[in-house]
Amino acid sequence: MKVGILTGGGDAPGIDAVIRAVVRKGIQNYGYEIVGIKDGWHGLLDHDLLPLDLSSVSGILPRGGSILGTSRTNPFKHEKGPEKIRENVRKAGIGALVVIGGDDTLSVASEMDEYGIKCVGVPKTIDNDITGTDYTFGFNTAVTIATDALDKLHTTAETHQRVMILEVMGRNTGWIAIEAGIAGGADIILIPEKPFKIKEICKHIKHRQKRGRNFSLVVVAEGAKPEGGAEVVYSEAVDEFGHIRLGGIGYYVGREIEKCMNIETRVVVLGHLQRGGSPTAFDRLLATRFGIAAIDLVHEKKFNRMVALQGNKITSVPLKDVVGKRKTVNLELYEIARVFFG
Repeated sequence: MKVGILTGGGDAPGIDAVIRAVVRKGIQNYGYEIVGIKDGWHGLLDHDLLPLDLSSVSGILPRGGSILGTSRTNPFKHEKGPEKIRENVRKAGIGALVVIGGDDTLSVASEMDEYGIKCVGVPKTIDNDITGTDYTFGFNTAVTIATDALDKLHTTAETHQRVMILEVMGRNTGWIAIEAGIAGGADIILIPEKPFKIKEICKHIKHRQKRGRNFSLVVVAEGAKPEGGAEVVYSEAVDEFGHIRLGGIGYYVGREIEKCMNIETRVVVLGHLQRGGSPTAFDRLLATRFGIAAIDLVHEKKFNRMVALQGNKITSVPLKDVVGKRKTVNLELYEIARVFFG
């Protein structure tokens, strides 16, 4: 059988580890022919494919990004897109697809079942907001990078007696902000799940000043918003899945703090630094386990499912139970973080 692999949506450290695992076990254990699909679903619209063998995946384990490229292409936004994909899959002789992506990419995979295309999903997002799995690969790397940034910001904030604000990714959920914030000793953490009040932020900062701590570290997820307000956006333009580009909440918070009290603020936006570079050991291992489980599901003909980590066990869940849903921050974890505010 010929098996195709594609990666869609934003990149995440560990994608290549998944590809490597699928190719190695698919060829060595099952005798499959593996073909890579360039730039996500766009590659199936344009029939842009390349063969993958053992030499193709040699040495890619520690790499970030994706050797296949990626895109935010939604076939259902293209004229007869699903039909074109079905025809190109038939022409290429592909019997099954391993689809590596977040909710948008996996939602397409789930809908493609109606067009006779057999898919197995692998959850990929640094935001860790896909339901059905405890962790997604790439998340641990993003948290590690954000924590390292907080460690560095701590010394300069203390030296200059400033409020340092770190804006991290997290469109709809604050997983990176909350875990990096706790690990990095942040004094205030702002997440989409909990709209904030500037007065409360300033109250925490003033409380620290009374304790002789004339600096503060604030972590804010890009999707956080003030109570009664809206998200701060970088651009109103939307992608093919209807998402606007967020960005700038860190600067908003910084300006409002300066209005509220006489203290200097500085803002650091990590942005795509959280996505780039080598995956951590945790993400390399998780991505490898996901890749092995995905090709096993293909071999067992268990399609329209997504591999998942539950506890320390790799399992799978139906795609229909996953897509269109969102795993938000556990508020018990947020209460732990609040102990250290101010």
